[in-house]
Amino acid sequence: MQEQIKAAIKPAMLAKDTVRLGTLRMLVAAFTNELVTQGRPPTEPLSDEDCMKVIKRLAKQRKDSIEQFVAGGRPELAEDEKAELAIIEEFLPAQMTEAEIESKVKAKLAETPLDPTKKGQFVGTMMKELGSTADGAMVKAVIDRLTA
Repeated sequence: MQEQIKAAIKPAMLAKDTVRLGTLRMLVAAFTNELVTQGRPPTEPLSDEDCMKVIKRLAKQRKDSIEQFVAGGRPELAEDEKAELAIIEEFLPAQMTEAEIESKVKAKLAETPLDPTKKGQFVGTMMKELGSTADGAMVKAVIDRLTA
């Protein structure tokens, strides 16, 4: 994953796509920061699993920024973040739709009834089951709606 992103930098340079180039460089820098945080040398390759964690974190940051900029009346800044988010999301696996998440949650609830005091544990169990293909906030919202 890390090598794929590094390899995408040169075509972005040749195409003079500054937004894409800046976003790809930001991803590479985030991977290096993750390595340093883990106490590993910055030249070491990062596992695909760790790369996914970093990419998801950056995507979440962009979504939060977009929300803040729109709420603050700065849509022009939100547009920049949306452009970066679109590039970051190219490297994420396809996300499940709300209907797909709902069907999985309903199946799990039919299997095991939910104790209202253990809703957080159930969300965690569903996230482990669905893996990186589901947005955690959407999973929580679906569970809240179905158990209300």
